[in-house]
Amino acid sequence: MPRSAIARTPDTPHPDGPNPDGLPMPRRAVAAASVIAAIVLVVLDGAIANIALPTVAGTLGVPPADTVWIITAYQLALVIALLPIGALGESLGHRRVFTGGVLLFSAASAGCALAPTLPWLIAARFVQGLGGAAVMALGVALLRFVYPQRLLGAAIGWNALAIALASAAGPTIGAGILAVAPWPFLFAVNIPVGLVVLVTARALPAVAGTRRRLDPASVALNAGFFAALVMGAETVAAQPLRGGALLLAAALCLAGLVRREKKREAPLVPLDLLRVRSFRLSVVASVLCFTGQMAAAVALPFHLQHGLGQDIVTAGLFLVPWPLATAVAAPIAGRLSDRVGTGWLCAVGGLLLAAGLALAAVWPLGDDPRPLLAFMVMCGFGFGLFQTPNNRNMLLTVPKARSGAAGGMQGTARLVGQTAGAVLMTVLFSLLSGPEAAPRLGLGLAAALTLAGGLTSLLRVPARGATEAVDAVEAPASGR
Repeated sequence: MPRSAIARTPDTPHPDGPNPDGLPMPRRAVAAASVIAAIVLVVLDGAIANIALPTVAGTLGVPPADTVWIITAYQLALVIALLPIGALGESLGHRRVFTGGVLLFSAASAGCALAPTLPWLIAARFVQGLGGAAVMALGVALLRFVYPQRLLGAAIGWNALAIALASAAGPTIGAGILAVAPWPFLFAVNIPVGLVVLVTARALPAVAGTRRRLDPASVALNAGFFAALVMGAETVAAQPLRGGALLLAAALCLAGLVRREKKREAPLVPLDLLRVRSFRLSVVASVLCFTGQMAAAVALPFHLQHGLGQDIVTAGLFLVPWPLATAVAAPIAGRLSDRVGTGWLCAVGGLLLAAGLALAAVWPLGDDPRPLLAFMVMCGFGFGLFQTPNNRNMLLTVPKARSGAAGGMQGTARLVGQTAGAVLMTVLFSLLSGPEAAPRLGLGLAAALTLAGGLTSLLRVPARGATEAVDAVEAPASGR
């Protein structure tokens, strides 16, 4: 790296944009730690809030069913804001919007901790989700400017490792906090971590923004689409007329949004990126695999408790190997993706995940559920082997200037898939009776969906002797 580049302050953009060789050490390590800590903070907050719902219901004197909005508001804000926040990051600069998101998340955490009523808490959680969207959309995009391309796969792998561990540890950490303190401390602990992230974020590269203005009407249509889609999907099974009306409204909003944005150079919905074949295939594969993953996450507890007769504690222990295996596989997959074609890695990961889910669905466990532990390890390892290379491919097949949009689309694909998986299980529970039928069929369908995701990834593999065309400005690494 040239001496002048090292001498620049974190606030001084490189004359040709961020250095393609990444940041120098130790600044690179501080910047990466800032991004990963922020992402873990957002993931952990979503995981620990679930366990507090009964306590919140008792303390605030509200029906338990109403407390579900604490989770729904957070997830709804995330999915609504991901694409606009990605576009805003490209306009104003990735680091500026990322740190603004961390600040908003931390302030909203204080609002959650001080909430005297459930509506206050739900509103604060919605604001938290808006801040979290900035972290999720721009965090991984910033890693592209922090690390050189040859190390990006490993960086995404370590990021996936941290997320997997946070997801696995969330309920335990939440239970530990509730054992010694009231529920507001679940949110108050975010504040000091957020402050540390704000300080270390000074090490992040100041990626210059394009100053492109966001279209307010497009932002409103985007919000209307995702809000109607999520609420319609959640209600269509129990209230078909209301759910169908919401889904129709979602379709109309999407049609209006696409029509308004399709001629823009950098549209809010990244239609330009979806024209890149490799990026488009990665998005489709991601939606399929996350649909299967969420369907399995809903089906497995019912399968363990109702189908196999396990108590809730034992059922929880049987699910732990999945995130732990994902945590092991993610950094391995990250390093491999810097050397091996990501299409093959994603295909193998999808196949392993599908095999684990299929075995869980059809294996005659009887009175001995222990083989399920091996199936969960297979699922977790396959999921980690798929996710990291797929995310890397999404980032490297688009120009650096569109990294914010790619990050937003990455998060959107995940949340759309998870919503679809939850809806799939809701429909199965509505149509099928008995404690075993819906979970087993759900696991079988999840296996089919994840297998389809892996096979979709194979479409990115170039034919023997051919070189895959590069549609993006920067050439992606080999194998996609």
